[in-house]
Amino acid sequence: QVQLVESGGGLVQAGGSLRLSCVASGSISRIEAMGWYRQAAGKQRELVVVSISDGSTNYVDSVKGRFTISRDNVKNTVSLQMTSLKPEDTAVYYCYAVAVTDRGMTGKYWGQGTQVTVSS
Repeated sequence: QVQLVESGGGLVQAGGSLRLSCVASGSISRIEAMGWYRQAAGKQRELVVVSISDGSTNYVDSVKGRFTISRDNVKNTVSLQMTSLKPEDTAVYYCYAVAVTDRGMTGKYWGQGTQVTVSS
């Protein structure tokens, strides 16, 4: 199995910054993709950013230029630096990974979620 543990998040004023971190552990052979989703109250979960193993990244338009993903393939960690935060960024942020286990099974795994609240 693969476990994802997030840290960071919290309450910040509009225009401020926060950093989220996530570490993957368990029976991991390799990680094909890591990234972040978010879910605001009453809304569907949406992809924020994904980092693919080929080095490419894909951001949702609403965070381009403000959020930056970084990934350590050796430590199996991913971080999300969020700047110029807006009230509409308020959501529960979930780390996720597409990982191949040491038994060769590919699966999508989720962290427990961390709340980000941006006050106006």
